[in-house]
Amino acid sequence: MEFTETEDRSTLRKYARDLAERELAPRATHWDEAEEFPQEAWDALKSAGLFGVTVGEDYGGMGMADVEAAIVLEELARADVSSAILAQLIFNGPPRAIEHLGNQALKDRWLPMAASGEGLFCIGITEPDAGSAANLMRSHLTDDGGGGYRLNAYKNYVTGGHKASACLVWTRFPGGDGAKGVGAVVVDLTAPGVSIAGTHKKMGLRACTEAELAFDDVRIEADDVLLAGNPIDTEAFKTLLAHLNHERCGNAAMCLGAAQGALEYAIRYMNERIIGGRPLADLQGLQWKIADMATQLDAARLLLTRAVTMAGPHGTPPALETAMAKAASNLAAKFVCDEAIQLLGGYGYSREYPVERAYRDIRGLCIGAGTVEVQRNYIGTNLLRGRTPAGGAWRNPLV
Repeated sequence: MEFTETEDRSTLRKYARDLAERELAPRATHWDEAEEFPQEAWDALKSAGLFGVTVGEDYGGMGMADVEAAIVLEELARADVSSAILAQLIFNGPPRAIEHLGNQALKDRWLPMAASGEGLFCIGITEPDAGSAANLMRSHLTDDGGGGYRLNAYKNYVTGGHKASACLVWTRFPGGDGAKGVGAVVVDLTAPGVSIAGTHKKMGLRACTEAELAFDDVRIEADDVLLAGNPIDTEAFKTLLAHLNHERCGNAAMCLGAAQGALEYAIRYMNERIIGGRPLADLQGLQWKIADMATQLDAARLLLTRAVTMAGPHGTPPALETAMAKAASNLAAKFVCDEAIQLLGGYGYSREYPVERAYRDIRGLCIGAGTVEVQRNYIGTNLLRGRTPAGGAWRNPLV
């Protein structure tokens, strides 16, 4: 695994960082306080052409991979996680699934819109009674006798659903039960029968809120089916779950970016804050905090680098390595942002400084795309069954 970025990737990082510092950082506090959709961030990302990072060149994008997506997401989240999520939804959300799994009609209709930034996309998985246990969803399709389906569903915590043009809806196909028959369709959110039932007031990520979307007898054409569920098996459901590894890596990248921003702010503060004629940076106990913060952050970054590198140019990050990267990044971000608040003292607890916003934002990422606990369950179960992550030091302990 290479530890030095290529020139192209370093250029991309600088491009994203410069945009984030110029367009996102000065407005992030306002968007958070007002709980206002960051339209200026959307416009800036669109003008910069950054929405097309992972969309194929045939559809107006750059055709890059998970490595490049992680670089951009980390730099955007360093300034504002809510704005980074706009890119996350394009990079690792429905457009990625459409390009990998969809039919040509879906690709032709939606991918140019994604690459150009003409429309936002959202994902409808969670329901009031089906969170991490997505197999318990009530969403279902019925045959309408005309070659298509009718969708009835109520999806909760749909990030950006109140602003999106289309939603990738996980739903059960006719005859399915539990995880059997679960597949996915792409729904135009201007279609008859679609309504916004409400939005959530949240602790963090306040500029990119979650919506509740209702789908009442919505017509689904055959071409709208991303992945059909077979009522006799769970193969489509497994494919959808595996594809979430892109989103989990993006989640990890945003955690790392927000925590990196908090760490850098704490370092500046410690060098500038003078107590008794000496900067805080001279105090050994506080130096140890910075050392621990940086070490945990870089350890998590290396795990993420492994996962996205293993995906290759057109593949999907492997599940075990992705789960390790997400769990480590979530936990490192919680630790780093919490310690940054502690280092700033009362100022860290104030909304006048950005570290408390970073903490509130990453706290939500520890839940989204599969909780830390779900990742730990997956990691532990697989290790106990003899599966080992990539790395020369590992061997199968059951052999």
